[in-house]
Amino acid sequence: MMRALAVLLPLVFALAAVETAQAGVVVVMKTSKGDITIELDEAKAPISVKNFLSYVDAKFYDGTIFHRVIPGFMIQGGGLTPDMVEKPAKPPIRNEAGNGLKNSRGSIAMARMQELNSATSQFYINHVDNPNLDTMKYAVFGRVVKGIEVVDAIAAVPTGTIKGYADAPRQPITIVSVRRAETK
Repeated sequence: MMRALAVLLPLVFALAAVETAQAGVVVVMKTSKGDITIELDEAKAPISVKNFLSYVDAKFYDGTIFHRVIPGFMIQGGGLTPDMVEKPAKPPIRNEAGNGLKNSRGSIAMARMQELNSATSQFYINHVDNPNLDTMKYAVFGRVVKGIEVVDAIAAVPTGTIKGYADAPRQPITIVSVRRAETK
């Protein structure tokens, strides 16, 4: 029995180390509606994750808003101030669509213009499964692991057209901060 345990114990620790190494970076997005915890997939979307974390580490998202909210579709933020002014962003990144990650409920992806390689700071979180966005090559780079009820609450707010932006929440929903989660 002890010999079997002596053989199995190192294997268990090795598997745990592999599991930990494969886990992505986790960030906590504090919003005026509650917290959303997001796991980023560095293995499948290294460019998008590096880009997103560069904005996180620079505290770029602090004080921005969810400026586009469409229930039964998605919530979008990461680039506008509460007075609907777009913050200056870094140069666009290469699109990583087709990486195996899907635009499913709770996934986070890069928002972009029509041009495939035009994503900068803005992102969206899927409120429902949106397979059409996979076909349209919108790059997913992570998923909500805690706080999907906050996504639902944001998706439920009244919206209208504000300063030319359609589907904007009538009352600003602020991204208070986005920070890397503390590792234990």
